[in-house]
Amino acid sequence: MTTATAHDARIAGLRYAKVYPMYLAKVRRKGRTQEELDTVIRWLTGLDQAALDVLSQADATFATLFAQASPPAEAERITGVICGVRVEEIANPLTRDIRRLDKVVDELAKGRPLQKVMRRG
Repeated sequence: MTTATAHDARIAGLRYAKVYPMYLAKVRRKGRTQEELDTVIRWLTGLDQAALDVLSQADATFATLFAQASPPAEAERITGVICGVRVEEIANPLTRDIRRLDKVVDELAKGRPLQKVMRRG
């Protein structure tokens, strides 16, 4: 396995239910709410809250989550650097989707308005 392939596999195998509390802690430290976080995740994945809850209860991986997701067209406008890599230059589509989620959580935590995080304004 190449380094990039190993990294992609590791990221894909992360459990959504294990990462979600870290996202929540991050946004709460910055004064944002769980509802705002959930809104951003629902927007980016195209899944409703019930589907996300089922995936969380099933201890689904990010690969499983994004296999069911249907990101909006606006997700293509998510650009910038996350973990030292430009999101828009990530070759693996699944890794790119996961890093887009990381990016919008970061933007939410930094106080960016919800409508701008969701590329609506």
